Amino acid sequence: MEQRALSTAVDLIDAPLLYKGKVRELYDYGENLLIVVTDRISAFDYVLDPPVPAKGTVLNKLSAYWFELTKHLIDNHVVHTDVEALGAAAKDKEALDGRIMVARKAERIDIECVVRGYITGGGWRQYQATGEVNGIRLPEGMRKNEAFPEPIFTPAAKNDVGHDEDISMERMKELVGEKLALELQEKSLKLYRFARDYCAERGIILADCKFEFGLLDGKVILIDEIFTPDSSRFWDQKKYALDIEIDSMDKEPVRTYLAGTDWDKNSKPEPLPDHVVEETTRRYTDIYSRITVPTSTAGK
Repeated sequence: MEQRALSTAVDLIDAPLLYKGKVRELYDYGENLLIVVTDRISAFDYVLDPPVPAKGTVLNKLSAYWFELTKHLIDNHVVHTDVEALGAAAKDKEALDGRIMVARKAERIDIECVVRGYITGGGWRQYQATGEVNGIRLPEGMRKNEAFPEPIFTPAAKNDVGHDEDISMERMKELVGEKLALELQEKSLKLYRFARDYCAERGIILADCKFEFGLLDGKVILIDEIFTPDSSRFWDQKKYALDIEIDSMDKEPVRTYLAGTDWDKNSKPEPLPDHVVEETTRRYTDIYSRITVPTSTAGK
């Protein structure tokens, strides 16, 4: 995946820019969307400098891999990921190779569908404060990183500005209707269980993850990204333990570095040092390799 780091594709794409997120850029590509995944990295709501080489390629290729693996469970928005098929719309095919996805235009459902298999992160903080996660009453005495007997569905209402808002299933039904809420819950849990078992065969724990869905011709389809280090919490099985902060297989080196500085989180931090960028690239490429390795060689 050797490729120069890409901070933006606005000068590389001959199509109107529709939306620029923290990592992804969406372009109008006729009847479809053209998604470019950059190497930008964010933490605490700030996009950091410099971009992390290979990060965008990993995210895009890993999403494409999972979309293909899960299409028997639910249809998704992918049309193709072939940069050559873009023709003149791609001004620099080498720079864009591996980072583009042509996708069908779906109407986004404004719910972030989160599934938790383990009590950690924000779910653990909710539990400590209230004994609940998103309105779900949990047993007393649970320990940090403990697995739930069955995964739980903990949705959030999407906000384009600021943080998404954790909501109960009842509130989700009010927002999107009971039928759609139950369908999204069922599909999310089915997807999580599939990926959890798939990752387990490769020595990886899928602690939690989030999905986005859209409506296309009245049908629910999977959109955005799926089971990437930016949308899921992966743990190495060898590092799993209760009551600790587990070193997750994602941009943890960035978070650890920032936590060790005097940054006040009220302004953009100084550029990341080279060793942090290099270690973050290694993390992303490592999780890609481990997930996509055939079962016969996993763990060897």
